Amino acid sequence: MNPEVKHIVSELRHQFYSNFAAAMNMPVVISGASYSSNSPIASWMDHKQRLNYVNIYAYTAPDEFVPFRPFILRLAINKSAGRVTMLRKGQVCRGLNLLWDFELTVLPKEILDFLPWIVNLVEAHDKGSPLLLQSPPHSFELKAPEVGFFNNAWTQKAWLLANPTIF
Repeated sequence: MNPEVKHIVSELRHQFYSNFAAAMNMPVVISGASYSSNSPIASWMDHKQRLNYVNIYAYTAPDEFVPFRPFILRLAINKSAGRVTMLRKGQVCRGLNLLWDFELTVLPKEILDFLPWIVNLVEAHDKGSPLLLQSPPHSFELKAPEVGFFNNAWTQKAWLLANPTIF
């Protein structure tokens, strides 16, 4: 990633995590980057006392070798379960939530629009009711399973930018 893209990812991540923490109906901890993780994450405990987290990173980005590579972000919930955050003193934790994960691939200009939808997705999943899920702010092609939640989505614009020769 070039320095400009790194800065944009850092700023979008900071804005998203801060607003995500403010919008959630439960405490959210935002970790800083460290030697053991590539980027900060936002984490929370669900109603079953399982640790969940969201991570935003560049899925593809221009760099010095491929300066015209598309700039696409990915928001991942509970992916790469080896990442662990510190718990607050006295906080009960029954381990990482290994039963649910989700990835959303978007353009940088779309990510903040998805904030209320992601909060709604987390709340709907925590309540076990996919019927509570609102419509997304940007369209994406998605085949939802007959039972439970889907776990991977791309906005149409991100998909077209990443796969220009398919259509």
